[in-house]
Amino acid sequence: MITQESTKDLTLEEMVIAAQQGDSEILNHLLKAYQPFIAKCVSSVCKRYIDPEHDDEFSIGLSAFHSAIEIFSPVKGSSFLSFAKLVITRRVIDDIRAKQRYPDSVSLDETFDTEKMENPREIKAVKEAYREEQDIWYRQQEILDFQKKLIAYKISLAELTEVAPKHKDARESAIRTARILFNDEDMKSYVHKKRRLPMKDLIKKVEVSKKTLERNRKYILAIFIVLDKEYLYLNDYLKGVGQ
Repeated sequence: MITQESTKDLTLEEMVIAAQQGDSEILNHLLKAYQPFIAKCVSSVCKRYIDPEHDDEFSIGLSAFHSAIEIFSPVKGSSFLSFAKLVITRRVIDDIRAKQRYPDSVSLDETFDTEKMENPREIKAVKEAYREEQDIWYRQQEILDFQKKLIAYKISLAELTEVAPKHKDARESAIRTARILFNDEDMKSYVHKKRRLPMKDLIKKVEVSKKTLERNRKYILAIFIVLDKEYLYLNDYLKGVGQ
């Protein structure tokens, strides 16, 4: 029986890998222990309280969490919970809205008929191909969602590529500024409400001129959005920069 004591020396990612390798006890432990997390993810999409015992949406979230365990790849350096949140969110949105906007995308509900495959390499190759297709699909969804968030700040994706600082040092400075902005609750709240930089307060916190802040304003706001929405793939671009 899996207990808190028996898993205390394992990270979540290590437990996920153990579940992928066939440890059914750890798999069942994860599915049970993270039900509050699943319910919270589903609730954030549905905008209401989700009862795990009665709401069908929770079952969808639970199934998505199980799928996330099966296809998670730790080599990307992203946390499992960030990945699982993305999988759950997209699955619940797809179910609720029943949209078929991406008919060619690979469904997470696809299963592998591994019983007919005797070669472990064949099974591994099929699963790796599946993960790769999922990566492509979810990356596309992140970009589409990012575009929508940019519009709220009156920024287009095409415009962002033009205003992004050309030099590495300038980009890193802008990313550091965005992190400072994001980590300050008062300034963060201001951006959420006003959709613009709190120049007077921000200039006191950073070591760049007001002119530079003005020039990089849209890029800083775009990075702020990435940090704020916890995008799995877009955040890879920011790892180790400005921290």
